[in-house]
Amino acid sequence: MAKLETSDAQSMGMHTEQLRGRTQQTFFSSEESDNVVYPWLPAVDFAKTAEFDAADMETREINLRLRELMNEGYGTITMKNPGAKHSLAVCILNRLNLKIEGSLGYFGCGLLDGPNVSIAGRVGWSCAENMMAGTVVIEKNAGSTFGAAIRGGDLVCKGDVGSRTGIDQKGGTIIVGGRTGAFSGFMMQRGRMIILGDAGINLGDSMYDGTIYVGGKIAGLGVDAVEGELTDLDAAWLEKKLATFGMKCPNGAKNMTKIVAGKQLWNYDNLEPSEKKLIL
Repeated sequence: MAKLETSDAQSMGMHTEQLRGRTQQTFFSSEESDNVVYPWLPAVDFAKTAEFDAADMETREINLRLRELMNEGYGTITMKNPGAKHSLAVCILNRLNLKIEGSLGYFGCGLLDGPNVSIAGRVGWSCAENMMAGTVVIEKNAGSTFGAAIRGGDLVCKGDVGSRTGIDQKGGTIIVGGRTGAFSGFMMQRGRMIILGDAGINLGDSMYDGTIYVGGKIAGLGVDAVEGELTDLDAAWLEKKLATFGMKCPNGAKNMTKIVAGKQLWNYDNLEPSEKKLIL
């Protein structure tokens, strides 16, 4: 029988194979230049800047204003006084520098594919859900289900976050500068999560794949989440990734705890009833 080899990238939760299925659509050609964009989007210039005050605007008005400015070619936009309104800055597919001076409510920055967003305040539940590419950096705290179903890009909260961080994570990187709540990494499928502080109970519960790094204490692991061996490759990647956002491991990268999937649930349907009880 041929030996199944695992690459260094796969051991860190990174995969190179293309996901296929009936619902997948091809938006880009491999023959295009490195600056890949959706063909129907307006061209923007990062040197062209604009700002607006969102204090007296409704959610729909704010999101429309962002699109109007992008259509006019503005590549750097500052939004002031968002007032913690919900569903702001969603479904932005452009390359864009977006600066938000204030806090967002629920579902902020969802469905992003490309922009670089910085948020000076806090964010509510489900920030950056289903994010595909780009970066989102929050200077303060975040609510629960932070980065739900994220598929790519870097999502960073420099403060504490609520429970179920990265639920159903499918790719990308989530970084938490402080603590995270219970069930973080629940049903994680791919990608990497870095938690510099403490992690709540049931960390990585039912995770299928991916990697979680924790710098503080872990209140308890979830079903099929186990401690893995932290390699020199892990430590080097952690230091490099965190340095990108001006962050570092509290006790050094080599002292982080690495959590991976035990993979006992991979063939759960084929187990005997007594074996299922032992796992759960």
